[in-house]
Amino acid sequence: MTLARRITGIGAAMAIIVMTAACSSGLGNILGSVLGGGGQAQSSQLTGTVRGINTNSQQLTIQQSNGQSIAVAYDNQTRVVYQNQTYSVGSLEYGDQVTASIRQAQNGAYYTDYVQVDRSVSSSTGGMGNVQSFQGNVRQVDSRNGLFTVAAGNSILTVSMPYNPRSSDVSRFQSLRPGDSVRFYGVFVNNSRVELRQFY
Repeated sequence: MTLARRITGIGAAMAIIVMTAACSSGLGNILGSVLGGGGQAQSSQLTGTVRGINTNSQQLTIQQSNGQSIAVAYDNQTRVVYQNQTYSVGSLEYGDQVTASIRQAQNGAYYTDYVQVDRSVSSSTGGMGNVQSFQGNVRQVDSRNGLFTVAAGNSILTVSMPYNPRSSDVSRFQSLRPGDSVRFYGVFVNNSRVELRQFY
């Protein structure tokens, strides 16, 4: 009788130990999924549409298909790739569809060092019917981000290089200096921003 009770007691203790181990394992899995999983790759992918680029704070906002927007930090090492060519983050445009490689920093912020452009908003809206000719004087040149500003009439326009510029256009851009007179074809992205199509 005493032996039977001891066996029953040992069995109950073993059951409690097994249940405790299972619970702690389950809790670890739950925390792992929330934190990205310690044993898994530390980076993941974020796919969505560009909804903002803040060059001052170096932050890129990407809106997912469910409507949620994620702010992602970037730096000078972040690469943007489109059609096998590399660009700076400043080349991205509102409406571009992208897939970014995301890592989470210790402070909880998200960071990307690689952004692939799946579909450029310019390639879908930049048909020949939208192309206009522009002429003006160069005000500033931002060679790192592929941008320059032009005083055209009463307007100051920011002009961005396209993702796949002609080599002649790249050479012309690299030679631009403030005060130069410039003529080019381009497409309005918004009221004050134009994407270059070709210098002439």
